[in-house]
Amino acid sequence: MEITFHLNDIEHAAAWFLKHTSATRCFTFSGEMGAGKTTFISAVCKALGAKDNFSSPTFSIINEYESSVHGVIHHIDLYRLKGTKEVISAGVEDSLFSGNYCFVEWPERTPDIFPDNTISCFLYVLDADTRKLKLIM
Repeated sequence: MEITFHLNDIEHAAAWFLKHTSATRCFTFSGEMGAGKTTFISAVCKALGAKDNFSSPTFSIINEYESSVHGVIHHIDLYRLKGTKEVISAGVEDSLFSGNYCFVEWPERTPDIFPDNTISCFLYVLDADTRKLKLIM
């Protein structure tokens, strides 16, 4: 399943994403550096009702946002971590298996840690203003 969208219409893409993934809470996001993973995840968090200041969790590893409707939303970036042992030490498993929404960037760092029903999302740059999001369910 996939959608192509312009960055100025990212809210529509976020709504489409939530409509087609409503039964799932854990998602991985892969794509080249600068593809817009954090930007897309921020749009999804806004669509879920979070009103925080969204930023990349590259250095903090895990950012938590609060939604009045959905509770805590976890945004995780595994880019700086090297393997499953570091991921577990950082407390990522607690977020993954919390039952809350969880969005993970750079899952390639430790592909064996995710819950069975995790949806893999791939973000592709088509041009400066256009992206394609492909979901593997």
